[in-house]
Parts: sequence; C-alpha cells; structure tokens
Amino acid sequence: MTELRALAMSSKAWPFEEARRVLKRYEKAPPEKGHVLFQTGYGPSGLPHLGTFGEVARTTMVRRAFEVLSDIPTRLICFSDDMDGLRKVPSNVPNQDRMHEDLNLPLTRVRDPFGTHEGFAQHNNARLRAFLDSFGFEYEFASATEYYTSGRFDAMLLTALERFDDIQAIMLPTLGAERQATYSCFLPVSPKTGHVLQVPTLERNVSKGTIVYQEPDGERVEIPVTGGNVKMQWKPDWALRWAALGVDYEMSGKDLIDSVTQSTKICKALGKAPPVSLSYELFNDEAGQKISKSKGNGLSMEEWLTYAAPESLSYFMYLKPKTAKRLYFDVIPKAVDEYHQQLRAYPGQDAAARLNNPVYHIHGGKVPASDMVVPFAMLLNLASASGAEDTETLWGFIRRYAPDAAPDTHPGLDSAAGFAVQYYRDFVKPAKTFRLPNDRERAALTDLAARLRAHEGTRDAEELQSVVFAVGKDAGFEPLRDWFTAIYEVCLGASQGPRFGGFIALYGLVETADLIDSALRGELAAA
Repeated sequence: MTELRALAMSSKAWPFEEARRVLKRYEKAPPEKGHVLFQTGYGPSGLPHLGTFGEVARTTMVRRAFEVLSDIPTRLICFSDDMDGLRKVPSNVPNQDRMHEDLNLPLTRVRDPFGTHEGFAQHNNARLRAFLDSFGFEYEFASATEYYTSGRFDAMLLTALERFDDIQAIMLPTLGAERQATYSCFLPVSPKTGHVLQVPTLERNVSKGTIVYQEPDGERVEIPVTGGNVKMQWKPDWALRWAALGVDYEMSGKDLIDSVTQSTKICKALGKAPPVSLSYELFNDEAGQKISKSKGNGLSMEEWLTYAAPESLSYFMYLKPKTAKRLYFDVIPKAVDEYHQQLRAYPGQDAAARLNNPVYHIHGGKVPASDMVVPFAMLLNLASASGAEDTETLWGFIRRYAPDAAPDTHPGLDSAAGFAVQYYRDFVKPAKTFRLPNDRERAALTDLAARLRAHEGTRDAEELQSVVFAVGKDAGFEPLRDWFTAIYEVCLGASQGPRFGGFIALYGLVETADLIDSALRGELAAA
C-alpha cells in the first residue's frame, strides 16, 4: 500500500470517509461487473439548479477518493428520470398553456416550451450536460427513456413482475387508504394517448411478461412490462435502477430519506444489494426556504458563474454536506476568498493535511496555484470606493499594490476583477447606504486621514492596519470593532468590509484620506 493510500485510509475528509464505506463492499472480492458504479440522479421536470450540480460534484469527489483507495475501475452515471409523466407545469417556463396540454406525457414527449429541442426533458438535459461538461466532469449521461425503450431494464422488469406482491407489500403501508386502493408499482404508457397512467394493475401474467390495466375510457388493455411499455413508480423505479445496473454509491437530499428507505427494501426484494448512500442537507434560498426546481428560487448555475469562477462553486459544494446552507448571491464572495486561502495553504502542508484540504478534492489531487494577490472581498470594496465600471480601473490600483501582477500573468485575478465589477454593479452599488459620523467618529476619522497623509513608512498592509488600530484605540473605541464598523458605514456604505490596512495599501494613502474627507463633508451620504 502506498504512503498516499495509507494516509487516505485514515483521512477525516468526508469524501474519503464515504469512499471507505464503498470499499468495504468489496473486502472479500471485486465486483463481478468489473467496476464500481457511482450514480447521481436528475429529475428534468424543472430547470437545472446548483443543487443538481452539487450532487455530481460531490459524487465525483467520493469517486476520486475511492480511486486513491483502490485500483478497481470506476464509472459515474448521471441518470435523468426523463420518462416520468409531467404532473405539474413549472411556473418559471414560457408557453404555459401548451405545456398544460401535454400534462401526463413522458417528459421527453412534452413539447419544449423554449422551442430549442425536441422535448422539454431534452432541453433540460442539454442544459445540465453543457454545464457539467464545462466543469470537465467525467461522467456518462443516461436517459430513463432510452434505458426503458432499449430493453436495458427488461430483465429486471420481469423480475419485478414476478415479485410484484413483494413490492406492493413494501409500498402500500406507506400510502394513504385512498392511494392504496389504486396503487401499482407499474405505470402503463397508454398506446392510445401516450400518457403515463397511474392506474391499478388488474391482472399480471408472469409467463407472458404482461399486465392488464383499464384505460380512462374503460377499455381493458394488456401490455408487456418490457420495451418501454411501462415505467415504474418513483421509489420502485429507483430500486429497479440500482438493481439492474449494480449501483454501488448514490447520495441524495435529506428530503428523500424515506424514498431511500423504501427503495432499499425493494432493491433487496429484487435480489440485489442496495448502494451505499449519503443523505445531504438541502440548500435554502435568501428567505430560508428550500430551493425548488419548479419555483426557480435560489441561485441558478448561470447566475453563480456570472459573479465567480467555477472552482468557488465546487468549494461551496464541498463544505459540510450534512449541514444546511443558504445559497444566495451574498455567499459568493466568501466562497471565492476561502477557496483561494486553501489554495495558498496547500503547498506548505504535509501529505496528510493536503488530503484534508478541500482543494485536493475539488481538483482531484492536481491542485493549481492561486494568483489572487488581492482578495475578492478587497476587489469588491475597491470597486465600491472607486466606482469602477471596468476592470482597467481596478488594475490601475492593483498594479500599484502588486507591480509584478498583470492580466496576462495573473489570469485568475483578472477574471476575478471582472467578476468584482459585475457583482458591484448588481449587488453592492444598489445596496450602498452611507451615513454621517457622530462626533467621536468624526474626530477619529479626521485623525486617521491626517496620519495617512503624513505616513512615511511602507505601504505594507499590516503596518497600515496598525495605524488604523492606533487611531481607534486613541479615540477610546471599545470594543474596537465599533471603530471599523464606523469606517465601513461612513466611508464604504456597508456595515462590514475588508481589513482596512489592506484596503489602504491597495487604494492608496492619499486616495483613502481623500475618501475620508469626502465622507466627512457629507458628500458620500448626500450622493
């Protein structure tokens, strides 16, 4: 066993903890199928969102961790449940009337309201794949429609038909009395209307591989359960997929814990071992409400990438998967800066610490260097103080602070400067609220401006931070945090901000003194 593998076997990083659980399945013998299968599921009834991406990102982290622990080949399938019937029209798509006409059709047969693809599911699947591809994920896309109609599920569907009573016995106790009376684990696809019907199974013929059901018009119809003529209900369908494909690992949201429980029982009833599973906490929107694909609340993937590089999103997904987190625009700057803090720490860490560093898992062990010589939060405050409307304005300050930095040698920083300008325009600028200082604050700010103009030391951020500290202490601020809050609210129009010494070093001593004078004259508050 290599040193890296030995360290990974004891690492407390959650991807390694999960990978060890998967490895335990094959302590005695490797998988007969020749690989370990990781799966992530996607319901294309709504537009993809960051939670969807999070499953793939996190599952990939576990997959890469497993590959450190074992030489068994791995695969990752991103499975789209696109044969499900459209039961509800999402509120955030166009052509609502036409979509109502397509209710109960398989999602791949619902007309695309955006007019770009053959069907609604194909549109949403394409959006998901394009985004995942942009991250360089190694995965195989799988369509439920293709798997059902091509016969890839046929053998397990026949097993499900044979063990119909066992599946029903698992599911019926979880349903209300009215639903129990009509429930069947098989959903026929009507040869008349194409609808995915939720009707009872009246007869089943195991030897013929068929079921009999009644159409809404009263006609009794016999159809095979194979060849895409039926789809299974959600929980039996999940179990069918696990059993047919031999899925070894799949994570899902905390809201699906009961589904995991029932699907696990059904998978065992089908004669197969269920996968190792992880239930992660859900993302909430700005108001603390669960993010929903159909509502379109929270952040979209495209919105995050408007304001930050994709690696920051991967970092956000890595953090504490079992802890609920707000997923709104204001988490982006923090995620960017914390990600780069971890990048800068990585080269100086020993092998064990590196395995616990989020960037190891984000980059699959191939960790790049950070070129962010200026934190993203500082860029935002610089954009705010200077009213920057383009990156060249920010680079004018950056070059003075870091003479060796340039857009071509520091592409990450240049990209971040562009994101900072965009974020400033959309979120910081509209929310800026300046106030006038009280008498003690005015005296302290006047003192700070004077000391900055007279400063003859270096432009070192820590030295300038000491100057700011000294002014606050001399003015009697207790706690000293109140002094920094005053600076931010009077001079930057926000209740919090960066280490002000670093801001001065970047913005300039004279420029910062001028900014303070403008605030003291009331010009910022008036504007």
